[in-house]
Amino acid sequence: MSAGEQGVSPGASAEAVLGTAGIARRDVGPAESERASRAWWDADADDYLDEHLADIGQVDFVWSPEALHEADARLLGEVEGRRVLEVGCGSAPCSRWLATQGAHPVALDLSASMLRHARAAGTGTGVVVPLVQAGAEHLPFADASFDIACSAYGAVPFVADPRQVMREVCRVLRPGGRWVFAVNHPMRWMFPDDPGPDGLVVGQSYFDRTPYLEVDDDGAATYVEHHRTMGDRIRDVVAAGLVLDDVVEPEWPEGHERVWGQWSPLRGRLFPGTAIFVTHRPA
Repeated sequence: MSAGEQGVSPGASAEAVLGTAGIARRDVGPAESERASRAWWDADADDYLDEHLADIGQVDFVWSPEALHEADARLLGEVEGRRVLEVGCGSAPCSRWLATQGAHPVALDLSASMLRHARAAGTGTGVVVPLVQAGAEHLPFADASFDIACSAYGAVPFVADPRQVMREVCRVLRPGGRWVFAVNHPMRWMFPDDPGPDGLVVGQSYFDRTPYLEVDDDGAATYVEHHRTMGDRIRDVVAAGLVLDDVVEPEWPEGHERVWGQWSPLRGRLFPGTAIFVTHRPA
């Protein structure tokens, strides 16, 4: 994954760096949301990868905490020879895996610290991919530049205007190009971020789209995550001119005992934690 757990409090070191003082619920515009996400991932990149490198790997494409691998799922279709954009790449293990499959990936992320890790991992593994620092709402690429775009928990849950992301991805895709993105399942918004029994009790309305924030003493956002219902996600896709082909809700696999933030065997066996939207730009 290239992103963090929905609504989970930032780690202690990131909190200290950013001066996080509390939690808030209010509307957040694109500029504040982008500033907060850049600062958060820059501050937390080291700790995040220390904790989750074993989950995501250095050269692997893992879609979700349910350990769904692209090598098995093949949601992107044939990638050999294809130009692929990864949106919200984090340390870019997915892009490096794509490169080993004969694709020509470009890995994009907002965070300089995450891209620093991506560069180091490219050198360490010998699988070097082009890296671009930019936000997902304004992709710095020409129209029809890519055959495929993908995002494994990257960018989409953290932007104030996900419909703009869909429009931008549609713009840079060639006709017939595929866009596949994974996000925390919308129903998870109702539940506390607790992997245990307390995380099975509804705590807020599914229809409350007020963003989750962590803020500093001045009330400025240090971490932001946005909620969209399942219907919102589908409407965002369709409004951008894309065609929705499938929605994959990975089941928690037998024998998978890893707890990752709010994701756990207990919760995963009862309701979905991830939604993967498979779409394409009409030919």
